[in-house]
This record gives sequence, C-alpha cells and structure tokens, in this order.
Amino acid sequence: MNNSVGNTARLLWAGLRALLVLTVVCGVLYPLAVTGVAQGVFPDKANGSEITVDGEVVGSELIGQRYDLPLEEGQETAAPDLKWFQPRPSNGLGTNSVNTQYELILSGATNRSGDNKELIDWVTAAKAAVIKDNSVPGHPVNPEDVPADAVTSSGSGLDPAISPEYAQLQVRRVAERNHLAVAQVEKLVDEHTEGRILGFVGEPTVNVLQLNIALKQLVNES
Repeated sequence: MNNSVGNTARLLWAGLRALLVLTVVCGVLYPLAVTGVAQGVFPDKANGSEITVDGEVVGSELIGQRYDLPLEEGQETAAPDLKWFQPRPSNGLGTNSVNTQYELILSGATNRSGDNKELIDWVTAAKAAVIKDNSVPGHPVNPEDVPADAVTSSGSGLDPAISPEYAQLQVRRVAERNHLAVAQVEKLVDEHTEGRILGFVGEPTVNVLQLNIALKQLVNES
C-alpha cells in the first residue's frame, strides 16, 4: 500500500515538474525569443506592416479598406467616394448572425460557383457600377475593359491591392474629381505598381492605400 502511494506521488511530482518546465520553456522563453528576433530583424512586419502618415497610423499594407462617403439617411450601403482609387469589392461575405452584440468585420470567400445566380447578379451590378463611375466625358469605359478584380472580391475579401489594369481604369475619373492632369495620376499609378515577386511569382499589383496616400499628397501640393 505504501509503495503504491509513493509511486503515485512520484508520478504526480514528475508530471508537475514537466508541466512547469514546459510552461516556462514553451509559454515564456520561446515566445520571448521569437518576439525578440522578429522585432530585431523585421520590426515593420512583426508589428503588422503599419503605414504611418505624419506620425499617425492610417492602416496596414496587408489589409484593404474602403473609401466611402458618409451614410445618408435611409441608406444601408455607403456610396463610394469617387475622388479616391477604389479597392476590390468586399461585399457578399455575409453578416454576423451569431454574436449580435458587436458589429464585426467578417473575412472570407463567398464560396459560390460560377453559375450561381446570386454571384452573377453581384458581378453584373458591380460591372455596371464600374462602367458608370469611371466613364468621364469623351472617355466612356468599354465593358470588355473592366478587369475581373474590379467586380469580384478576393478569397478573404480584404485584399489591399488591385491590378494595374483596374488602377488605370480609374485614372481619368480620379484626375477629374481632384482637378489634376491625367498624366500626373498615371505617373502615380506607375510609381506604385509592384512587379511579380522574384520576377515570376504572382501578378503585378497596386496597393490602394499607398496609392491614395500619394494622391492626397499630390492634391495638397497642387
């Protein structure tokens, strides 16, 4: 009986020591080491790739954000503020129906097939809006010139970048709304177009937040 109690006590003490050691190593020392290395080697990425303007954080280069006008009375969805470059659509991701106490930002794909009527209606409406919003006197937008990323959301719905084609499609509208020369705005797009990773991975992109920050600076200087 005494041997059984003694063995049980030794096992419990060994388990407790293992728990304490693993807690210190895995729960304290390892996170501190990883955090220290991250902050020392690439602090910008470790802190969320924040973009700062005049000492104030205005967003992250990894997360897209919308540029909308304030909601008017009776409106459910804000209209886009057309003086800015617009990101990819982020609608169609559903609403939070589980926790209704807080207004949550949901991220996720629509998971609808290409022949789904609801998806087709979304894309059709988005394409009509892109054509209407970006057509300026003397320069109507042709339906065949509307790129796919102008009318579809990404897998997460939070894509911070658009294609150079979609950025170029918006140039004349942005120039007109901000009383700038088209060449000035085209130059901004060119300067903020990032090529393929390593020259062959992915597609060229334009970060919308960084582009709009540069646009604001250009407007202020004009």
